Amino acid sequence: MLPPTRETLRVRVLIGMLAAGVVLLLGACTPAPVSAPSAAVAVPAQQHEATYPGVERISNLSYAAAGGQSQKLDVCLPPDAVIAPNTRPAIVVVHGGSWRGGDKAHQRMQEICRWLASEGYVAASVNYRLAPAVTFPAQIVDVRAAVRWLREPTQAARFAIDPARIGALGESAGGNLAALLGTEGKGPLDVGTRVAAVVDLSGPVDLTSAGEATSDFRKVQLSYLGCSSYAHCPVARVASPVYRVDPTDPPFFIAHSAHEFIPLAQASEFVAALRAQDIATTFVVKPGSKHAAVMLDDPLRAQIAEFFRKTLG
Repeated sequence: MLPPTRETLRVRVLIGMLAAGVVLLLGACTPAPVSAPSAAVAVPAQQHEATYPGVERISNLSYAAAGGQSQKLDVCLPPDAVIAPNTRPAIVVVHGGSWRGGDKAHQRMQEICRWLASEGYVAASVNYRLAPAVTFPAQIVDVRAAVRWLREPTQAARFAIDPARIGALGESAGGNLAALLGTEGKGPLDVGTRVAAVVDLSGPVDLTSAGEATSDFRKVQLSYLGCSSYAHCPVARVASPVYRVDPTDPPFFIAHSAHEFIPLAQASEFVAALRAQDIATTFVVKPGSKHAAVMLDDPLRAQIAEFFRKTLG
């Protein structure tokens, strides 16, 4: 085989250059791969422990039994550095989940429990019976039982709780239950199932047909209430804190986003009802659409901590 001539070599080089240019051109026209959106990463419990050092969490304590089922709560205790010399206030923490889901073991609820303990409170994060298997009023019956359990002399002594200083914090459906806990009953705030302060984060407070909920959430509400329609659901008013306010109710802290799926008008009407009865009420409207515990940035936490300091000590 004869060696290639100079002209043949020149042609081969030219062809190679053209081929390389085509490859580069095709590469430039090919869209760059799009990164998949990052999945939400659950925060491990160890990170909460590192964030709130010294806080002790005692899990799955039975506080009530109903329908053959034991209801449980977690207790988060303040670190030694912030333990009061005598007894300290307690806060019942109520998770959301449309009354049919959610759990005290959720990372966000664990973090709230530890955060409140780091502020010097005995935080009790509760589970309660869920719809649609069990309908209203089972859920508020369970939350009431948790307050009563904390007030028992045995628990008050065990956790150094002042039974006269018990508050509640709830988010979403748990906000509804915390608000209902605060507006039920009349008279002194240091006995029975009464509480001395309530924080409501995005709670639906009007479960009647006047509540302006979305059609999907109305179905959720009716399922929780055990009703087929609002036309035949008198219990909807009983389950709505906005209709339960009286002058003996405790101070309230209400936080709501301006554009979330629970209408801001519900929170505004609840605030108006509380203030009409001269109930000390703090109302915080957050910009955007974040719902419930997702709103808890550092400024809001600081406001809530200050509210509990003023109301529970």
